[in-house]
Amino acid sequence: MRLHGFLIGQTETLLADVLKFTGPADAATSRFFRAHPKLGHGERGVIAEAVFAVLRRRMEFAHLAESGTGSPNRRLALLGLMQTAGRTALKPFVSEAENSWLEHVAKIDPQSLPLRIRMNLPDWIYQALSSRFEAEELARLAASLNYPAPLDLRANPIKASRDDVLGALSKAAIEAGATPYAPFGIRVVGKPPLTKLDAFQDGWLEVQDEGSQLLCSLVAPKRGEMVVDFCAGAGGKTLALGAMMRSTGRLYAFDISDRRLAKLKPRLARSGLSNVNPVLIDSEHDAKIKRLAGKIDRVLVDAPCSGLGTLRRNPDLKWRQSPESIAELTPKQLSILTSAARLVKKGGRLVYATCSILDAENEGVVQQFLAAHADFQLVPARDVLAEQRIDLEMGDFLSLWPHRHSTDGFFAAVLERRG
Repeated sequence: MRLHGFLIGQTETLLADVLKFTGPADAATSRFFRAHPKLGHGERGVIAEAVFAVLRRRMEFAHLAESGTGSPNRRLALLGLMQTAGRTALKPFVSEAENSWLEHVAKIDPQSLPLRIRMNLPDWIYQALSSRFEAEELARLAASLNYPAPLDLRANPIKASRDDVLGALSKAAIEAGATPYAPFGIRVVGKPPLTKLDAFQDGWLEVQDEGSQLLCSLVAPKRGEMVVDFCAGAGGKTLALGAMMRSTGRLYAFDISDRRLAKLKPRLARSGLSNVNPVLIDSEHDAKIKRLAGKIDRVLVDAPCSGLGTLRRNPDLKWRQSPESIAELTPKQLSILTSAARLVKKGGRLVYATCSILDAENEGVVQQFLAAHADFQLVPARDVLAEQRIDLEMGDFLSLWPHRHSTDGFFAAVLERRG
């Protein structure tokens, strides 16, 4: 996509709105594009990529933008565009002074900047992670968060094998390969438009991060079982669980959002599954849940969380979340886990998961739950993965990290109700 001069102004306008941090950056971006319907697909890509580059590297770019001509937001927009479109593409559309400044910035070795600035992490997240990682590994993690996530797919075994899907992608001239850990995972090069493919329309594949697929492997549902996806959302994990059950048994998809469950319906129709029952609940204390108490074989609780494991996709979260918002989340997470636990029959399995990288939302919640529920015990994640023949070195918990596993940041604990 060739850069046009007016795209610089459009990028600056959207960036100013996003940097107010009054809501999610992707929602602000969608609003902006709805208000500017004449922007083409390629133009939208240029603007969005530049804005998200600034969000990922905000501390670094703010440091570089302290000097230069024009407004601070314009300088940030230019740095974002230089990162994504390149300085040569910008040159015809900027002033001589701006070009000189960009030329100067381009010569600066990023490694010469202070490490804290290069990490692009707010202090409170940096402090939380520095208690877990040595400085060198923390720097690698921070660096991995500064790049967009790859596009991962899950082959739907109800309709097609992974090889079938790879063949269909190859036929469409889309470069892809098997993911290293998840048995049905596929990693695609770039961001090709998949929704027009026959393989997508026919339900052969779903977009799902490899880490999310691995969470489902910890649930490990069997044919004919009663299973609950307690916080189903738009149903990516629900569909994976249903396929693992080979469309037998009964799979309940609970969520408090009718809008999210509505997004599951077309995906469910494509999937070929007949064992999924979407259920709208008003809260984790809904009477519909109580009726299933003690009857469910396996329950997945993908709890509402800070989402800080998804910073490669949602870089604004590190600037919008705060220690106060985490402190508000953790009691809710414990309440949801406690309510979901009531569903589990004796000998049944409960999996608590988040896409957070903070101990407070992860190990902290599990430890509080176990302290209050002597009838549950922790099952080491490494044992469950070994049973599923997934070659992934783990300890008691599943802890996935972008710099180690090339997935989003995920946490999961497998809990079992004593028989």
